[in-house]
Amino acid sequence: MSFPSLRAPRRAVIVMGAAAVAATGAALPASAAGRPAPVRLADDKATRETRALFQYMRDLRGRGVMFGHEHTLSDGFTFSGMDGESSDVEAVVGDYPAVFGWDTLILNGFQKPGVYGGTVEENIEALSWALEQSDARGGINILSAHLYNFVTGGDFWDTTGRVVGQILPGGAKHADFNEFLDRIAAAVKGAKRPDGTRIPVIFRPFHENNGGWFWWGAGHCTSAEFIEIFRYTVEYLRDVKKVRNLLYAYSPNSSFGGDPAGYLKTYPGDEFVDVLGYDAYDNSAGSPEWLAATVTDLGMVVDLAAERGKVPAFTEFGESGEEGRNLTWFTDLLGAIEADPGARQVTHMLTWANFGGDNRAYVPFPGHALEPDFAAFHEDPYSLFTSDLEGVYDAKTCAVPNAPFLHLATPTDRQRIAADATVVRVRLNNAHASKVTCSIGGAEPMRLRRDEAGFYSGEWAIDPSWLDNRSVEVAVSAKVGRRTLTDSALVLLGEVEPLPAGWIDDFEGYAGDDLTLSEAYSHVNANTTALSTEHKASGSYGLAYSYDFSSAGYTGIGKSVDADWTAFSALKLWMRGDGSTNGATFQIVAKGAYFEYNTGLGDTAGQDVNAPFADFRPAPWDTAHADELLDAEHLADVTAFNLYLGYGGANATGTVHFDDIRAE
Repeated sequence: MSFPSLRAPRRAVIVMGAAAVAATGAALPASAAGRPAPVRLADDKATRETRALFQYMRDLRGRGVMFGHEHTLSDGFTFSGMDGESSDVEAVVGDYPAVFGWDTLILNGFQKPGVYGGTVEENIEALSWALEQSDARGGINILSAHLYNFVTGGDFWDTTGRVVGQILPGGAKHADFNEFLDRIAAAVKGAKRPDGTRIPVIFRPFHENNGGWFWWGAGHCTSAEFIEIFRYTVEYLRDVKKVRNLLYAYSPNSSFGGDPAGYLKTYPGDEFVDVLGYDAYDNSAGSPEWLAATVTDLGMVVDLAAERGKVPAFTEFGESGEEGRNLTWFTDLLGAIEADPGARQVTHMLTWANFGGDNRAYVPFPGHALEPDFAAFHEDPYSLFTSDLEGVYDAKTCAVPNAPFLHLATPTDRQRIAADATVVRVRLNNAHASKVTCSIGGAEPMRLRRDEAGFYSGEWAIDPSWLDNRSVEVAVSAKVGRRTLTDSALVLLGEVEPLPAGWIDDFEGYAGDDLTLSEAYSHVNANTTALSTEHKASGSYGLAYSYDFSSAGYTGIGKSVDADWTAFSALKLWMRGDGSTNGATFQIVAKGAYFEYNTGLGDTAGQDVNAPFADFRPAPWDTAHADELLDAEHLADVTAFNLYLGYGGANATGTVHFDDIRAE
């Protein structure tokens, strides 16, 4: 296939060499002085080109942000089919995005150039071909992963089955997960330039995990399970499949109110991540509040990346409202990013795909209301497209060898075990151990032996009398030379009695542990949850829900439901307000629509609240379902319950108590 030549640069090309760096007055990197720049990557055996890409992005910080577009060569409003050249971006500005996004759905045949019903080999080749087309255009490749539900066979939106626990080592679907990783490995290793060089790819698995909409998200797995499946994915691709042309990205969703603790809650560790990312979509038409919150969080990500020697990125963004409601949305966003000393250091920003038809256009096409603004966005010197890039893979680098690292793979922290036996698995990277042991509840350590999967493992026979909802510490250690590496997990033993039909939470099933409670919910903006023995409706515990509106005007927690509520007529709960003018919003997600009921927090006595389903209304921003009711049709498919608190103009911090949340 022939390829069109890249357009001549519309302005100064971003070259990361000695002259370019010196001209900015920035410190001269080691590579510019003729010495290879040391880089520390998750894969210390990464190819020369992969190391150079990492260094290029680090050098780029503060000099411009690369624009990216998902599936820009395969889907659009200005073309059909895929010829490797057509793109809505190119049709509007005569240039290609600097960053090209693709997805592992190609391997299932669910996205082009994959073929639905095609063979595994055909779709592996299709993904390799797609990565090659982007590289031939002069762009950088990012591969995201909307993985199917390995338990049910459903899609990534199907949150049933506690999937992460099932695909971890020892899980019933672990082999299926490995098989899909094999496909990813084959496609990435198969993406080559004409000279045989493997094309570097930024791999972004398990994105937006702090939300509850994907099966790997909050409420569907614990933080420890997420960390371990991310680590396992890197280890399998890197150490088992020997994929050497990958950088690994971690990318939770907005928003954190600038709080690094929330962002790092599920961080797999510096040993497994190269790119610190952040996803944020705008439902506010570029409001000052959304822009401020976005640049605050991006600044936080930049700071964390600088501390860890990582690359900061705006890994996914988009305008999610109606066409034309803000005709300067792209330039407003770019201006806010460029004006902020922290946010301006993100290296790239990628928006979602133009899937055509009735789907939203995340990039305007010719005739679209935002076309003039996107053209102005393209012309802004701070936005970088392919014509602005040169020397992306030229940096001279040397890999810093990774230090020994030990982690307890199974069981994971706060995992609940109801069986009378389980396997303890420990992974030791970059070292050989003279001895690896495990101690249960402080007892005499038992020796773990290396198994065929590369773990140090051993069976833990659990005394049946321990299956009484107690918690036990599992501590592991490895002797590496004169050093001892350690890790541990708190494991919960025994079954929890299931709640009655319609019940969301009575706060009794968390073994009195606040972290276990927190792990059961997704969290938006600044809040903390704890079990309360003082304020409750019944039993031993209620919920103490503390808010902080200093960085955002609302905060929320959410829990998956996945139930049929047609037998019930109202949401009921016990609530003790804090006497403030702030408000609470009960949100029920049913059949894809978001229904809300609002109440105040002024009453401090503690009382039952009855919210009839007939009084719920679609969320104001959910314009696609504006005329719908929370009727029997919707109640048959309830998927989530969210509990938001909103600022009323006086108290910015406080604590509200809840208990016995259920449908009746």
